Amino acid sequence: PDAFRREAAACYLPKFLWDAIEGGLMRTLVMGLNVGICREDEKCAKKQAMIGYVLKRLRRHKLYVLRYFACEALCLVNIVIQLWMMNRFFDGEFFSYGWRVMKFSDTPQEQRFDPMVYVFPRVTKCIFHKFGASGSIQKHDSLCILPLNIVNEKTYIFIWFWFIILAVMLVGLVIYRLMIIFMPSVRVQLLKTINRSVPREAAQGIAQKTDLGDWWVIYMLGGNLDPPIFKDVVAELAKQIEPPKRNGKL
Repeated sequence: PDAFRREAAACYLPKFLWDAIEGGLMRTLVMGLNVGICREDEKCAKKQAMIGYVLKRLRRHKLYVLRYFACEALCLVNIVIQLWMMNRFFDGEFFSYGWRVMKFSDTPQEQRFDPMVYVFPRVTKCIFHKFGASGSIQKHDSLCILPLNIVNEKTYIFIWFWFIILAVMLVGLVIYRLMIIFMPSVRVQLLKTINRSVPREAAQGIAQKTDLGDWWVIYMLGGNLDPPIFKDVVAELAKQIEPPKRNGKL
């Protein structure tokens, strides 16, 4: 149980860090416009306040997006470290544990060797010390049944598959984020994907006129705003944002 608590705490750490770093920026910017149920004048005022913030803070969100990506990368580092630590704890048996369990059912009966029993033995030799008739301590050898290992072997096979799936997904996520950083054309398509009603010209204007940090804030707004409101915000920002000076924009 202690090991599971430590693993759970380690997995929660990136989210805890991001919540502390983010400081509720998205919640502040959205201002209840994620549902779109408000008076028209109130809606317009909130949209203008949101657009005003983005324009005023233009080119100042690089640290915001880099911290977000760093927390995602920390998730991958966390999984890799936990896999390594468990493999060390099980004397190098954990990395191949899942593969050997999958191969077990395909192995001929006479050649079978259950890897779960090897890593988590169900029966082991025990030494008991008891007082003899003369009062001296005598040593007794016996076999002990370890019923808890039956639970452990099933639990850790689940953990092995879960961590491997997470590791693969997180590697894919890191590659995806690198594409966003180094391929601005991907940013246009992502704005269209998050809200198909956004005009392509407006999406292209946002991708061309903003750096990575500003684009990311706008993209995150797309996942939190009511779609018609986000469409209006993107169209207005595409008109008002001035193209950046070419000085190594990210």
